[in-house]
Amino acid sequence: MALEIRPSQALKLWRQVHLDLVKDSDADLSARQTAILLTIYLELPPHTVRGLAQQLGVTKPVITRALDTMGKLGLVTRRRDEFDKRNVVIQRTVAGALAVERLADLIVQRSRELGPG
Repeated sequence: MALEIRPSQALKLWRQVHLDLVKDSDADLSARQTAILLTIYLELPPHTVRGLAQQLGVTKPVITRALDTMGKLGLVTRRRDEFDKRNVVIQRTVAGALAVERLADLIVQRSRELGPG
């Protein structure tokens, strides 16, 4: 069952969720970091720096910089691939899973509050 909302409602939802995230005491993630986080947590692993770069259409250094910040926040960890030392594997963390869950809950909550567009 698809949720039908008008473009103006979609933008209000997008805005309200982002305002809530900015007002939250947790660190703000950029749009790129959020896309990476959601990719890691919503798609089946394994995830590598190389694979994320290809999927998001950016360079490996761009992914690495984003992962540096996300790692400091405890949202992901990295390790060398045991079978191919050139690959860096991204691993999920409890803190990252909780952050994704909080984001999903926030989106659901705010979507229920949508008024006429």
